[in-house]
Amino acid sequence: MQHAAHVRGLIRQGRWASHTSGLASDHVQGNVVILPSADASDFLRYCQRNPKPCPVLAVSEPGQASLPTLGADIDICTDLPRYRVWRDGELVDQPTDISSLWRKDLVTFVIGCSFSFEQALMEAGLKLRHVEQGKNVAMFRTNIATEAAGPFRGPLVVSMRPMKAAAAIRAVQVTSRFPNVHGAPVHIGDPSLIGITDLSRPDYGDAVEVMPDELPVFWACGVTPQAAIQQARPGLCITHAPGAMLITDLLNNQLASF
Repeated sequence: MQHAAHVRGLIRQGRWASHTSGLASDHVQGNVVILPSADASDFLRYCQRNPKPCPVLAVSEPGQASLPTLGADIDICTDLPRYRVWRDGELVDQPTDISSLWRKDLVTFVIGCSFSFEQALMEAGLKLRHVEQGKNVAMFRTNIATEAAGPFRGPLVVSMRPMKAAAAIRAVQVTSRFPNVHGAPVHIGDPSLIGITDLSRPDYGDAVEVMPDELPVFWACGVTPQAAIQQARPGLCITHAPGAMLITDLLNNQLASF
């Protein structure tokens, strides 16, 4: 088993710059959104109104790069494998270190990630193809609108895992215990009903094959804020690159509701 602090150390040293699916699998991983304090209150309301895709695990003080409730040594400027830098809603860079961009007014939000419930799925005997193949999970923009807050609005983004019908039922039971990391699926079956036209072409992440005897199972995804950021167009925003999460010291089983 990999320890979270060890994996963060590798990331901080620039020795890992890929997705974090399957790394430190006992530990909670988080999506990251960093905004100026002037935009932070609207974004917090957006998360509160959309708890399924945006379950907040932690919010920093302005200018604070540490997140002591998630890990004693976390430095948000260095501890993600890859970041996305947005200016006026446009993606302008994908660095591996944001120390040079840090400002005293920046507020960090850490949002629950479906990678955290994958351990519970695998412990329940459910196979996850993207993990077996060493891929990032497939993620798609849907035609389901999130509830707006101030300038933040946009479509729900979902992650997809193919499963046989019996496994899908079991997955609902398992993931419903983890509301802080997206909870139960939002849709099972026909992707066109939620506006997805081609499962072989995800908007984020890597495509995985859905076999003829399988159903696509869709969970709300913490990449949803990136779609809202493109709508809100804040002067500066920094996020994780899809799949490149913050690995915390929290254990996944600490988030189980029962």
